[in-house]
Amino acid sequence: MDSHPPNFAETDPHTEPPGLHELFDRYTVLRDTIQGLEAEREELGAVIKAALLDGQSAETDIYRAALKRSRRLEYPISRFREVFGDAATLEVASIDKKKAEALAKAGDLDPEQLQALAEVKEVVSLVLMQKGS
Repeated sequence: MDSHPPNFAETDPHTEPPGLHELFDRYTVLRDTIQGLEAEREELGAVIKAALLDGQSAETDIYRAALKRSRRLEYPISRFREVFGDAATLEVASIDKKKAEALAKAGDLDPEQLQALAEVKEVVSLVLMQKGS
């Protein structure tokens, strides 16, 4: 007997395709499972990383834990502005909403002017709502 859950991407010509309810039910199961696994992976990763940074080692029959350092290229805004000017800097810059709001809260920006500048962008996402709450 096959213990694998049904793969809705494959269709059997002898069976009726799943309805929206079945697809949504499977989606919720997958989403909840993935979220739980991702959270556990992050927690385990943090513990293992700390141990490796402390000089410990870890391995299985198949894998060995290692730390890989990566670097990303960034352009300091003040130097970018000095070299390329205001127009180019404005062209490539983006505003950090949280930082702008923190500056307004601290009194460095006028909160009313900041609010007047705000634009609402609509993004459509599938969300799950818990029933009965």
